[in-house]
Parts: sequence; C-alpha cells; structure tokens
Amino acid sequence: MTREDTRNRLFRAAVELIAEQGFAGTTVDAIAERAGVAKGTVFYNFGSKDALFSALLDHGIQRLTMSLAEAAEVPSDAAPLARLDAVVLAQLRFFDEYGPFARVLFGEMWRTAWQDAVTRLREDALGVYERILADAVEAGELREDFDTGTAATALFGMALTVSIERRVLRPDRPLEEVHATLVELIHGRVTKSVEAG
Repeated sequence: MTREDTRNRLFRAAVELIAEQGFAGTTVDAIAERAGVAKGTVFYNFGSKDALFSALLDHGIQRLTMSLAEAAEVPSDAAPLARLDAVVLAQLRFFDEYGPFARVLFGEMWRTAWQDAVTRLREDALGVYERILADAVEAGELREDFDTGTAATALFGMALTVSIERRVLRPDRPLEEVHATLVELIHGRVTKSVEAG
C-alpha cells in the first residue's frame, strides 16, 4: 500500500467518525482502528489529530472545488445561469458521494481553529459560484448591484443543507428531483432580481 493509499484510508476513517461523533469525540485510536492501521501510522502521516483534520479539510475542499470548477466549464459557451445550474448539480452529486464530508463541513469546520479552511472554502469552492454570478451580472442576467458574494454563500449553503437533509431523512428521493427544485427556487429568485433592477 502506498503512502497516498494510507492517507486516503485515514481520511475516510476520520471523516466517517467525525461525522458520526464530532471532532472532540473522535480519538486517534478510533481513527487508526477504523482505517485498519496502527496508531503510530496516524502520527507518522500527520503528526496529530488536529493536523489530520486540517489535511482532511484541505483534501475535501480541493476535491469539491475541482468538481464544481469542472461543472462550471461544461459547456463553456453556455449562459452563466445555465452553468450555475450545472455547479449546483455537481455539488449535490459530490455530497451524495461524500456524505460524511458534508456533515463535517456543516458541523465542525466553522470553529475558530479551522479559519484557514473556511478561508480556502470561501475562496475556492464558493469562488466558483461567485465567478459564475459575476459573469451573469456582466451578461445582464443579474442586475448590476447584485451581491455575488452573499449569493454564492447562500447557494452553497442551500445545496449543502439540502444534501444532508436528503441523505439523512429522504435518501430515496432522486437527486434529479432535488436539483430541479433548487433550480426552480434559484431561477425564480434570480428572475425577480433582474426584473426589480
């Protein structure tokens, strides 16, 4: 097994445990046991539980950002609001596949200790939303004074919350239906903002 394989096993074990019982309730022993490695392997790869969690956040945010950025580019000639729809769907799919990471983002990373990760999430993942919204302003799809930063945070948070709710309470609901509802909400609000402008 390569070092990367080991780190991925530790990430998977840590994110599952932290999603189940919180960061404070998760021990290095439990992470090592769930990953099927010796406790020393955790320290060898990360140095501490805090460093493991920080690396886990970096890893997850990077993967999420890549998924959103890829969705934002296809098709590249699409109108900004059509690209926005694709990004929302990519976020829903990402959190459908990586549900524990969604719960960790929702419940754990907003603590003061993880402000660097919050900044990276804001700049990288939410930045994908903000760039598309800025493109929509430039294309005349949104009014000129539209607050793209607040809207990016709201859209990301909406998709995150809906992803968790679906996974926990409504796992049988098709992802496409969830996406269609969110798109209808987004377009209904955005259309009003253009008309009001």
